[in-house]
Amino acid sequence: MPSPSILRGGALCAACVSLALVSAEVRADTDFVYEEVSGRISLESRQFPEAAVLPGQASQATGLVFHPKLYVEDAEGRSVTIAPFFRYDGADTRRTHADLREAFALIFGEAGNSEWEIRVGIDQVFWGVAESRHLVDIVNQVDLVEHPNEETKLGQPMAHLTWSGEWGVLELFGLTYHRARTFPGPAGRMRGLFVIDDEHVSYESSAGEWNLDLAVRYTQSFGPVDIGLSAFDGTSREPSICPSPVPGAQLTQHYEQIRQFGIDSQVTIDAWLLKLEAIRRTGFRNLFCQQEEDYGAFVVGGEYAFYSVWDSPADLSVLAEWNYDERGENATNVFQNDLFLAVRYALNDVQSTDITLGVFEDVDLESRVLSLEFNRRLTDYWALNVEAIAFLKIGAMDFLQHGLENDSFVGLNLSYSF
Repeated sequence: MPSPSILRGGALCAACVSLALVSAEVRADTDFVYEEVSGRISLESRQFPEAAVLPGQASQATGLVFHPKLYVEDAEGRSVTIAPFFRYDGADTRRTHADLREAFALIFGEAGNSEWEIRVGIDQVFWGVAESRHLVDIVNQVDLVEHPNEETKLGQPMAHLTWSGEWGVLELFGLTYHRARTFPGPAGRMRGLFVIDDEHVSYESSAGEWNLDLAVRYTQSFGPVDIGLSAFDGTSREPSICPSPVPGAQLTQHYEQIRQFGIDSQVTIDAWLLKLEAIRRTGFRNLFCQQEEDYGAFVVGGEYAFYSVWDSPADLSVLAEWNYDERGENATNVFQNDLFLAVRYALNDVQSTDITLGVFEDVDLESRVLSLEFNRRLTDYWALNVEAIAFLKIGAMDFLQHGLENDSFVGLNLSYSF
């Protein structure tokens, strides 16, 4: 029987085909003045030099990504965007999946001295300013099988109203059909000691995944200060990982009703970028589903850029951030008290070459993770990304990272953009 992730991907693909057919019918009746088909195709490979901690885990993962995008616009500026996503992975069947990242219609207009914009459909929204973690970002679900850094998002059905003027930008969101987080399967690496069950997902809300979630965000700039204020009320995007009541399953996902208030800010002073993200969340359970615990968390730090280093066009940036979660060892993530230090060297050449070296140091649990990333455009269409993640040390009390000791890897991504 196909896995739930494949079935969900198939449903999204079917939705994509339906939207494409609807778009074709609309195009037949509408005077579109502009259309564009773009996207990327990527060949990817991950090599794990050390033998897996658990039996059945692969030492190599190769795959293919296809991410096309269709954009059409009429004479009034109204538009439709459709962007499906497909991945095939040769090692982990859960990583072979499909998603509809974007499929929305956009209309806009003016109201006095202000402007408004409405997006309806499936979209992706990114909040936050920090480098190491986007703490306030809560609208979209994380596509964790894509990368452990939690930066890749699943598409989210929504109605999104934006109202902007000299007074700032106000965004209102109505969200439904909650997306369960993706997790690696039995053969996947970077999953820790336990496989998270993806077949039996539970919800606190009686409406399940169809609960109506609400979000609001206000942003404004005051000279060198950019600030964002946000609030969310609805189904958590982060699951509580609980012992499973289902025979044969080890751990399962449970999604509670939460309320979160957030602030993110960036201050630009010459070559300095000072950054802050902070949240207050209520209604969420702590580590291993022990008990409900309201908490606060923040990430604070900065970035300093040295321009034209060594009398060249290149820039060198130094970054430092502190992640803190007041739940301490009962936190449901690895950022309960972590320092992040990094340097980024950007050549500012025609090929947009840059290299970033970073390290996470867990102050309490004594874990250390090193990361290295290299990016370069090879031609107008081809680009190369190389990254390496090394688990230098996993602390004895760092339960969330147990099983990752031998999961250091080197990844290669060769992509073609069209």
